[in-house]
Amino acid sequence: MGLEVLSLRSDHLALDVLPGIGASVLNLRVVSGRPVLRAVDPAGVKSSSQCASFSLVPFSNRVRDARFTFAGQAHQLRVTTADGLTQHGDVRNRPWQVEAADDEKLRLRFDSREFGDLNWPWAFGAQMEYRLSGAALEMTLSLTNLDTTDMPAGLGLHPYFARRQDGVDPQVSFGADLIYDMDPRSLPLGAARPVRPDEDFRSAHPVGEGTIDQVYAGWDGHARLDWGTRALNMQADPVFSHLVAFTAPDGSLALEPVSHATDALNLAPQGVPGVDLRVLAPGESLGGTVRLTLEGDW
Repeated sequence: MGLEVLSLRSDHLALDVLPGIGASVLNLRVVSGRPVLRAVDPAGVKSSSQCASFSLVPFSNRVRDARFTFAGQAHQLRVTTADGLTQHGDVRNRPWQVEAADDEKLRLRFDSREFGDLNWPWAFGAQMEYRLSGAALEMTLSLTNLDTTDMPAGLGLHPYFARRQDGVDPQVSFGADLIYDMDPRSLPLGAARPVRPDEDFRSAHPVGEGTIDQVYAGWDGHARLDWGTRALNMQADPVFSHLVAFTAPDGSLALEPVSHATDALNLAPQGVPGVDLRVLAPGESLGGTVRLTLEGDW
């Protein structure tokens, strides 16, 4: 049986979503067919890692040794990576339920209580809404604590942008003045520090042939890819205080708006400042919107 694909379309954009694989984005293109996010062949998709974008809930990125302590209690999660970590939450490869859909809007929900093997100690719910408006896509993600005790919490989005357009490497810019030093497993060693000139994207420049796998703090919520004849702007709500930048092996560029630093579940209890781990009381929610807007000749 093939994948269930739900499609939205505006005058400018066409969006395909996979409700059965984390409500992930399969493809985002302009109506002429040019990819905005990396182009994905549906025939090869087995997980969200092969999609164009996916959601990070109830935490973002990696957790050291798949364990952490919260409110004095140690929690061991299942290891999900070859190097002994767990990463990217536990909703991105699970089925979501469709709540509402029309030509330009799609709302999906996730309830952890429907699964007996969730890799997280608390019950939670999540909602994702995709909305097309002209040459823009809005993605609104929220997380709610459905348990009876306080829960550490975070969320994020993991879009892979189609980087080279007609052979042109874009000028990349985003407003972040802090960065984390990382260990060999891409885990922060401590508090964020000021960026060095070679790490600074506040002034636009191409990524070039180098590789990036960094977590930025103090992000102003704006990022831009500019190919000269066309450009893409990403604007995120303030809840997304951090940005992960990653040059993927397939040549795409991941710019990931996230609400906290990588491994904030361990950094926050250590008193490391600025990692932005949230704590949700029972019934409390966390959420925000990321908007992608096209400019120029697409």
